[in-house]
Amino acid sequence: MYNPKSSKATEFIDDQEILDTLAYAQANKSNRALIDSILEKAATCKGLTHREAAVLLECDLEDENKRMFELAKQIKQKFYGNRIVMFAPLYLSNYCVNGCTYCPYHFKNKHIRRKKLSQEEIAQEVIALQDMGHKRLALETGEDPVNNPLEYVLESIKTIYGIKHKNGAIRRVNVNIAATTVENYRKLKDAGIGTYILFQETYHKKTYEELHPTGPKHDYAWHTEAMDRAMDGGIDDVGCGVLFGLNLYRYDFVGLLMHAEHLEAAKGVGPHTISVPRIRAADDIDPTAFSNAISDDIFEKIVAVLRIAVPYTGLIISTRESKEARRRVLALGVSQISGGSRTSVGGYVKEETKEENSAQFDVSDNRTLDEVVNWLLELGYIPSFCTACYREGRTGDRFMKLVKSGQIANCCQPNALMTLKEYLEDYASPDTKAKGEKVIAEELNRIPNENVRRIAAEHLTELHDGKRDFRF
Repeated sequence: MYNPKSSKATEFIDDQEILDTLAYAQANKSNRALIDSILEKAATCKGLTHREAAVLLECDLEDENKRMFELAKQIKQKFYGNRIVMFAPLYLSNYCVNGCTYCPYHFKNKHIRRKKLSQEEIAQEVIALQDMGHKRLALETGEDPVNNPLEYVLESIKTIYGIKHKNGAIRRVNVNIAATTVENYRKLKDAGIGTYILFQETYHKKTYEELHPTGPKHDYAWHTEAMDRAMDGGIDDVGCGVLFGLNLYRYDFVGLLMHAEHLEAAKGVGPHTISVPRIRAADDIDPTAFSNAISDDIFEKIVAVLRIAVPYTGLIISTRESKEARRRVLALGVSQISGGSRTSVGGYVKEETKEENSAQFDVSDNRTLDEVVNWLLELGYIPSFCTACYREGRTGDRFMKLVKSGQIANCCQPNALMTLKEYLEDYASPDTKAKGEKVIAEELNRIPNENVRRIAAEHLTELHDGKRDFRF
C-alpha cells in the first residue's frame, strides 16, 4: 500500500498507486475544469502531487498545454531567473561488476577498453578541466569493489580538491556512484562532496530487475532506498533521475515524483536536483532495441511539467542531448547543463580515439565549453559557475528555505555574475568575453537588494583587477 513516509521501496514507490494514477490521468486528459484547477494550484508555486502532475502530462487540450508551458517558463524565471549552472562529468573508471543491459560497462562486454585513472592522471585531467574554466565536477565510476572501492573515490576527491592551477580550482565535487551503506555515505559527506547523485533508471520493479539481471544493482530495494541511506549518512543534497526510454515514460515520470514526495515526507527535504537523460547509443548498446524511446516533443513536456510539479528542484540536462533539444528545454525549467563533456574515462587531457573506446555513451552536443557559454549568452542566459551555497553551508532544507522565500536571488544573481566574470577574464574567447561583459552590465541592475548590487559591482571591478573567488 502506498505510504510516502515508509522506508520500504515498494511502499513509497507503490506499483498499484502508479497504475491508478495513470488510469486517472488518462480518464481526465480532457477534463478542462480539473486541468484549470491544477494549473491554478501550480501558479502558487507550491508544487503538485504526482497525480496532479500526471494529469498535466497526459493533457491533450492544446490551449491548456500552451498555458502549461508558459507557466513553466514563469516558474523557472521566478526561482532560477535566466541563470544556467555549468558542470562537467569526470569518469574515473569503467570497471563494473553489474550486468546492466543498457550500459556498455556491463561486465560481459569484453571488447570495451577497461580503464582506471591513477591519482596522477586524475590531477592532469583536473588541470585540463580547470584550463577550460570548469569549477564543478560530477564524478562517475562503475561499480567494482576491487577496482573502484570507496577508498579510491575518497582519495580521488581529495586529489581533485587539492589541485590549484593558475586561477583554476574545482570548488564542488558531486558524486555519482553505486548505492552503498550509511557508513560509506558518511565518509563521502566527510570528504566534502556536494550532491550525491544516483539514477533509478526505471521505477518499474519487474523491468528494473530484467534490465539489471546480475550484480549488486539487481537488488531493487537496495538501489531505490539509497537516497534514504545517503541522507541518514548526513548528505543534505541528493540528485534523482530516470533513464527515459527503458520503460514507459509515464510510469517512470510518476515514480520519479513519488520518490521526490517520499524524500520530502520522510527526510524533510526533496531532491536537490532531478536529471532527465534519454537512452543513447554506446559501444554494444543499440538504443533502437529499446521500444520506449520518447520524442523531443514528449521530452519537452516532461521538463515543463517537472518544473511545475517540483518548482524548487534543479533540473539537469547533459550532452546526451543535441544543441537543439537543449535549447528547447532551457526556458521550460532546466537550470544546469554540462559543457565540453567527455564520457570516456578521462579524455580531457587528450581526447580518446575510437579505438580506445571507453565511453559510457555517445555525446550529442560536442561543442567546447566556450562555445556552449557563448551560445547561452546569445540566448540571453547567464552561464554560472557558482558553488557558493555549497561552500557557505546553504544545503538541504536551508537552501530550499532560501529558494521558497525568493531570497535566493540576492545570492544567486550576484554569484552567477561574479563567476561568469571569472570565466571571462581567465578563459573566454574574445567574442565570448565581449558578449559576457554586455550581459553582466545588463544583469547587474536586476539584483533586487541595493546593497548587494553595490558590493557585487565592487567585486566585479576587483575581479577585473586580478582578485578571485568572491561570493555571497
